[in-house]
Amino acid sequence: MAKGKVYLVGAGPGDPGLVTLRAVEILQRADAVVYDYLVNPAILRHCKPDATLISLGKHGQGRVLTQEEVNDRLLAEWELFDTVVRLKSGDPMVFARAAEELDFLVKHGIQFEIVPGVTAAFAAASYAGIPITQRDAASAVALVTGREGETRESEAPAEPGSQSLDYTALARFPGTLVFYMGVTTAEHWSQALIAAGKPPTTPVAILRRVSWPDQQRLDTTLAAVAALVKQIRLRPPVVFILGDVASRDPDWSWFDKRPLFGQRVLVTRPARQAADLAGPLAELGAEVLFQPAIEIRPPGDWQPVDRAIQSLDRFDWLVFSSSNGVRHLIGRLLELGGDLRAFGSTRLAAIGSGTADELARLHLRADVIPSEYRAESLAQALKGGAAGKRFLLARASRGREVLGDELTKAGGIVEQVVVYESIDVERPDSAIAEQMTSGQIDWTTVTSSAIARSLVRLLGDALRRTKLVSISPITSSTLRELGFEPAAEANEFTMAGVVAAIRLALPPQ
Repeated sequence: MAKGKVYLVGAGPGDPGLVTLRAVEILQRADAVVYDYLVNPAILRHCKPDATLISLGKHGQGRVLTQEEVNDRLLAEWELFDTVVRLKSGDPMVFARAAEELDFLVKHGIQFEIVPGVTAAFAAASYAGIPITQRDAASAVALVTGREGETRESEAPAEPGSQSLDYTALARFPGTLVFYMGVTTAEHWSQALIAAGKPPTTPVAILRRVSWPDQQRLDTTLAAVAALVKQIRLRPPVVFILGDVASRDPDWSWFDKRPLFGQRVLVTRPARQAADLAGPLAELGAEVLFQPAIEIRPPGDWQPVDRAIQSLDRFDWLVFSSSNGVRHLIGRLLELGGDLRAFGSTRLAAIGSGTADELARLHLRADVIPSEYRAESLAQALKGGAAGKRFLLARASRGREVLGDELTKAGGIVEQVVVYESIDVERPDSAIAEQMTSGQIDWTTVTSSAIARSLVRLLGDALRRTKLVSISPITSSTLRELGFEPAAEANEFTMAGVVAAIRLALPPQ
């Protein structure tokens, strides 16, 4: 009988940007994803909302499943679903016990596909500035397991001698050695190499959490590596790079020199809008966490919106105070079978560049964009010619009334229509709440007054253990009314302005 398929997919070493297009394509249609604890949770955001996500346990926080249990789980999910992904950190075929899983799949007649991923040794070459091959230093690379006969950091190492490595051959190897899973056995393999003739002064670079926002590099020698590992109580995931290339200039490392490297930033925008803030933060080196404070939903009743759409030609101006307003109103127009001709001679106003960009994406150009992203500025830009003009304001279910009031005072005829609802998130993610309470989040972004109010309700006094960055004076004022002083405020009231505010607030490197 024809059933589904199991995909062994490499998630890469950590950076979600290193996932292949093929991996993303498969994750987007996967019914079930069985993933290792080392897989970056951000990669799971590619999964469809109703996918079944199964963690195989977390090292140090509960039991990690045995290989036999993993195999049984794959079989169980395959019997339930058409598309099952076995998501592995790094590359499925490099120290990931793929052989045991493939043998199991073959024995049970299960179709499979293997999707490669970037393995830690090769990520280290790019993310730590260590060329593991170099013309005058290393013409070969050997990938070596620090656990002979075992490939899980979380389980006890095999006894030295079982499936013994040839340390004499490794000591003579004319190139770079990269040890995986060698934290708890560092004393064994380092002494074995020295005993086999490898110089004790051989440079060793220790790379922990390669390509993650908290990537760490330590430089030592073969003679000292075991003592250093013990002294600092090093925890996996770690690779050890041995050889002359490990002594190369640390200035070649670009990853940890980015301006926000080491900063953990919480983005609180609605899930669908988080990318335009999270992306630039991650690009500058920040570790980005997500906790939406509000949700954006369609209006409970479309009838007022439908009536407004049908009478667009009555208005001189259609005014958008957010990109959400653009998406919801024009999306509804298209659902009703209309198109952009419905705007006719109606002029368009956008509260800021982000809203104008959303219009531009739909091939519409804003006639008015104020210099500052705030209702007062938009009102000022419009009210000079407002007398006798008809304005339709596409707005949220809640918000300030400044724009409508000012245009009415200026003689405009104003109608407002709620094109989307802004709803507070009811409870925070438990992991985020824990990190906030323990002071592990450096910055928390606050990009509207509604978000400010919801955040205070969600996290309360724990917010005093993070630095709040506000998008505007109005949002800052709301925070102060709630008893919280922002640590930074954007000069430009946009997502780019928020990022810039964090950068300016940090001490010079």
